[in-house]
Amino acid sequence: QVQLVESGGGLVQPGGSLRLSCAASGFTFRTERIMWYRQAPGKGRELVAGIDSYGGSTNYADFVKGRFTISRDNAKNTVYLQMNSLKPEDTAVYYCTRPIGNYWGQGTQVTVAS
Repeated sequence: QVQLVESGGGLVQPGGSLRLSCAASGFTFRTERIMWYRQAPGKGRELVAGIDSYGGSTNYADFVKGRFTISRDNAKNTVYLQMNSLKPEDTAVYYCTRPIGNYWGQGTQVTVAS
């Protein structure tokens, strides 16, 4: 079955960095687009970034441009989200998703606080 497992979240100070990972299984990973979303407390889910099947095309929400980088390793069936210059407003649960079939991982908590 399709599985998406996020990891790498945690507590970081403002200005710090984290790298999230999304390990995928149960489908032909290398042929599919993967997205990262996030949900902050009391807010709806919002798109953070997306990457096409071979990593040649990426897109970002305006609020993370220049700070976050999405990438993938098709040999490892893994997508990454490198997050730099983190701000308190980046605090949220981060999810990776497979748009086909609307599959979501369980999420990983990112907390940016001093």
